[in-house]
Amino acid sequence: MSQLVRVLMVDDHPFIIEAYKNAIKGYNSKGAYEFAITQAKDCKTGYEAIVSEDNPQYDIAFFDLSMPTYEEKGISSGEDLALLVKERMPACKIILLTMHSEMLKINTIIKNINPNGLVIKNDLTFDELLLAFDKILKNENYYSQTVVKLVSQIPFNSNEIDVFDKQLVFHLSKGISVADLAQYVPLAPAAIDKRIANLKAVLDIPMATDAELAKEAKSKGII
Repeated sequence: MSQLVRVLMVDDHPFIIEAYKNAIKGYNSKGAYEFAITQAKDCKTGYEAIVSEDNPQYDIAFFDLSMPTYEEKGISSGEDLALLVKERMPACKIILLTMHSEMLKINTIIKNINPNGLVIKNDLTFDELLLAFDKILKNENYYSQTVVKLVSQIPFNSNEIDVFDKQLVFHLSKGISVADLAQYVPLAPAAIDKRIANLKAVLDIPMATDAELAKEAKSKGII
């Protein structure tokens, strides 16, 4: 029996919407899933698709960051729609697409939204969409090549527990091994090791196992 996946796509470029659909069609070639797709073309129709009582809870939502605004409701971007989905449908997995490739912007998006997927449009190919979709359905995060490169350049403050640290301990708490964390968090293995060691130092448990770190982080409200 196929699994029903409800998908919301919000983008003001029709060819991007078609690319999403083609990727889903290609991914679903064996019929393992049944996809129910809702489309929207701007912030207004995206907002209506999210808040309408006639629409279901979505499993996956794609948002373009830059779209025509909906001033009446104070919705000015895909970021605002993503935050609305996180508030109303916390289980929904969010994938953001953007033309922005500045380190500060990417860092802000990850801190504010912490999306399951983040793709720079210049990285976008059919294979890239297939890979992103596959990882999201497998409960993994996906960041395109440019995002991973930019994230690796973001300065690391050893005195601050940031969104990447929270992602690390969250996945550790789910039983993900340190060796596999790079599949879920856009950091190089060496950076992951450094952050885990720093987290143990910050939490004053330098000799703790990774499982003990996750437990302590949870008790402290970090995750």
